[in-house]
Amino acid sequence: MSRYRTRSWRAFDPAAAPPPAASVCVRILGLDPGSRRTGFGVIECRGGEVRPVTHGCINVTAATHPARLRLIFEGLRALLSEHGPSEVAVERVFVSRNPDSALKLGQARGAALCAIPAEVPVFEYAPRAIKLAVVGSGGAEKFQVAQMIRTILSLAERPAADAADALAVAVCHAHQRQLHARIHCGGGPYWSRA
Repeated sequence: MSRYRTRSWRAFDPAAAPPPAASVCVRILGLDPGSRRTGFGVIECRGGEVRPVTHGCINVTAATHPARLRLIFEGLRALLSEHGPSEVAVERVFVSRNPDSALKLGQARGAALCAIPAEVPVFEYAPRAIKLAVVGSGGAEKFQVAQMIRTILSLAERPAADAADALAVAVCHAHQRQLHARIHCGGGPYWSRA
C-alpha cells in the first residue's frame, strides 16, 4: 500500500484536469477606507488576467466629521451603481496608538461598508497580507506598493497613495481568487467572508 493517499505525480494528466473558471469575468472593487480620504480601485479579472477599470479617491477633508461619513457613503453608492462590482475587498483596520484616530477610521469604514448592497460579498485582508501579495514583502513602503501596482496593471503613471492601496487590495483579492480556483478547480466555497 502506498504511503500517500493520492496517486503519483507522474500519473497526473493536465489535459484531464478540469480547467479553472477562466471564462468568468469578475469585477472587483478594492477599498482603502479613511476618515479624510477613501481610496477606491476597480479591476476586472478573467483567469490570470487582471485589467484596471478605474481608480481614485473620495476626498472629504474639507467637511465636518459627520458630513464626511455621509459623503463617503454617497460617493461609494454612486461608484457601486456606476461600475457594478460583483465582489468588494476591503483593507482590515490597522489599530494605531491614537484611540481617536482609530475610532474615526472605524466610523469611515462603517460608512463605506454600509454603502455596499447586501448581495455583494465583502472580503477583508490585513495590510501585511496585501503588501505581501503585491510586492512580495509584508513590510513594503507605500511608494513600493504604488510602483508595483503601476507595473502589474500597466498604468501610464503611478497612482496616488490611497488609490494605489485600494488597487492593491483588489489585486490581492484577485490573486486569492486565482489561488482558490486552482486548488478547488473552480468549484465550491473558497474562503471566509467578512
